[in-house]
Amino acid sequence: MLSAWGERLRTLHARTARLRRRRAVRVGTIVVVGLAGGMIGMLLGGRVETPVGPADVSLSIRPSWNGGTTVQIPPLGSLQFDSHWGPVRLNAQIAELHAEPARRLIEQDDALDRLADTVDDQVRHGVIVLIVRAALFATVFAFLAGLLVFRSWRGALLSMGAGAGGLVATCLLAYATFNPQSVGEPRYTGLLANAPQVVGDVENIVERFSHYRAQLARLVGNVTRLYAATSTLPVYEPDPSTLRVVHVSDIHLNPAAWDVIRSVSTQFQADLIIDSGDLTDHGSGPEDRFVKSIGDLKIPYVFVRGNHDSKATQQAVAEQKNAVVLDGRTAEVAGLRIHGVGDPRFTPDKTTRDDEVTAAQLRNLGARQGADLHNAGPAPDVVVVHDPDQAEGFSGRTPLILSGHTHRRGTELLPTGTRLFVQGSTGGAGLRGLENEEPTPIELSVLYFNRTTRRLQGWDDLRLGGLGLTSALIERHLEPEPDRTITGPAPTVVPTPTPSQWPSLDPTRWPTRPPTLAPSRDTPSATASPTGRP
Repeated sequence: MLSAWGERLRTLHARTARLRRRRAVRVGTIVVVGLAGGMIGMLLGGRVETPVGPADVSLSIRPSWNGGTTVQIPPLGSLQFDSHWGPVRLNAQIAELHAEPARRLIEQDDALDRLADTVDDQVRHGVIVLIVRAALFATVFAFLAGLLVFRSWRGALLSMGAGAGGLVATCLLAYATFNPQSVGEPRYTGLLANAPQVVGDVENIVERFSHYRAQLARLVGNVTRLYAATSTLPVYEPDPSTLRVVHVSDIHLNPAAWDVIRSVSTQFQADLIIDSGDLTDHGSGPEDRFVKSIGDLKIPYVFVRGNHDSKATQQAVAEQKNAVVLDGRTAEVAGLRIHGVGDPRFTPDKTTRDDEVTAAQLRNLGARQGADLHNAGPAPDVVVVHDPDQAEGFSGRTPLILSGHTHRRGTELLPTGTRLFVQGSTGGAGLRGLENEEPTPIELSVLYFNRTTRRLQGWDDLRLGGLGLTSALIERHLEPEPDRTITGPAPTVVPTPTPSQWPSLDPTRWPTRPPTLAPSRDTPSATASPTGRP
């Protein structure tokens, strides 16, 4: 009797488990069908054309892993904004530009200010219409998908509810993560010549950072001016209160770099160029001819020696009429107080003992040099050092340190408030950049300083590539606290090296030329020192 009851209970339990599994499978199927139908409907219905200033803009929704907004400006390129996070991306494309409103926007001085009063409402209206259309289509298609799969009104209604729930969740996620300040930090992809006109000037954006409408209006105005141009592009008119600096590094004897630097400095109307070293590969006499292109750039060229540059290379640079060589001294260039220190090593190939210098030794050397700089007088606005390890020793002595050497671009805000900026290779690592599966990209940056405070306001990171190096990826970054307080480093005892301790750091033993012109075996993966850097 008891065994029979036990068998019945086990049977009932198994039947209940099967029913639960079937219910879970059915619920899961309903959710999947509803979400799939809703996504299809949202993509089909999420299209609308709306006026924005002098143009008609086509808005659409596209699936995406990380959200955001893309503004297509054919044939000039595109802008990407990290406007929100979620499974969908908002695409905007210029469909048509109306000639008469565009002409008034360009010719009338107050037209851009009036545009700021309307463009925000126009964009908001277009997005609302887009969301309503997408919601209607998503709901209808989720219902139809449920009706087609389950062939019942109940299944169709449940699928419609799942699709509507997915849409609501997507909208809430986009709303919760919406970042209107993303308009101030665009990423531009397109022709290099168009970049300054499209992204605008960072100082103006910083000053109007809280005014979202004004930023939108400025973007529309820049695009309109480009479309209205006929045979030539419009003149880029940067903010007069902004000082623009092109930061290059690790050119490594690549002649194509000069064309890139000349183009960027001209298009962005740069005030000066700062080179953080490794202009050549071996520091040899024949390479001196390479540095003569500096004189063709027509603006000040600040240079510090890298570990591939000899003292004779440094002298060849100093002979150029627009060059300012800094090696343990400070100079005022274009309104900026700049201090530069040449690299203590000379490593044209792997046969030199200078490769034995460790990262800790370079940091100690930089700390000692930073202390000497602090005792010498007013803090400079910028310090330029080739190796980031040595550069860290100047933390707390200046608001900004520029370096290179690693062939990998990056930036870090140090605990003292000093920003360490490491540039990639503006020469694409020279011939060594072709030894990997993909060539090393050509990288340089445009830094924006306030002329009054001489503090960094923001920067544009440029990565160049494509046929003839005519395309550009440009990413805008804004300094979150430009006028932050810089605190001095914690007091430490820095040992003073002797030539017997650090032979490579003995200035009397630095050669002016390599003894032999051996082929360089450095690659981005084959490092020149225990620091793991080229």
